[in-house]
Amino acid sequence: MTNSDGLLAAYDEQMRGAPPNLPAGVRCEWDGPVLRLSGQYRGFVSTPPDLGVEGADLDRLIARQRDFFAARGEAVEWKTRAHDRPADLPERLLAAGFVPEERETVVIGRAEEMTADPVLPDGVVLRQVTADADLRRIAAMESAVWGQDWGWLADDLAGRIAAAPTEVVVLVAEADGQVVSAAWLVVRTGTDFAGLWGGSTLEAWRGRGIYRALVAARASVAAARGIRYLQVDASDDSAPILRRLGFHAVTTTTPYIWSPPVRT
Repeated sequence: MTNSDGLLAAYDEQMRGAPPNLPAGVRCEWDGPVLRLSGQYRGFVSTPPDLGVEGADLDRLIARQRDFFAARGEAVEWKTRAHDRPADLPERLLAAGFVPEERETVVIGRAEEMTADPVLPDGVVLRQVTADADLRRIAAMESAVWGQDWGWLADDLAGRIAAAPTEVVVLVAEADGQVVSAAWLVVRTGTDFAGLWGGSTLEAWRGRGIYRALVAARASVAAARGIRYLQVDASDDSAPILRRLGFHAVTTTTPYIWSPPVRT
């Protein structure tokens, strides 16, 4: 299966719905057609490709999710895809106070085709990590890259590793003991898929092949486990690289975020 339509169908069937293993403290529940996750750094709402709800009923469904997280004082992400129905879901989310973040391209590739030996700049090494100290170094690197506090990431990764140690493979790229990039593989147990996440690199180290090396290293892990497909929600910077490596664009995804009012 390499055509985009077939890949999209597999993605819709296997990569949406409840994750197989949840970190401690994370709750998963259905409200009609939507899946709601709470108890993590930010709430999350996932949907099937066709919600089967329209108009005022859809507005009420959206409001229930917003109000649920408002009562908890938590922000929430409602993940949309370009091919989802009904087509007016984004504008109804906007009307309910959700704000879109940057659109990303969903790309999928065969793991076995991405397993070239990683080529790294001189002095850079890859290492798999699980220790809390290393996860906090990753969070600090991400905070530097994005110019905001990503401290939550260390706890998020630690919770995932504790819940299902074989499902999460975290890699760091280090130079002289400094974390210059990091990325992780998240296996979707019971499916043909694993997701590639992370891949942020300190500005001084960009354009030197580290991102590609992290893709190849994670692809090798996936292929060795018999995983067929790798999926990425790719930024505009990453998507061209991934497509050159053989990934196929199947749709786009835009997160819509609702955040509690700031108390003064």
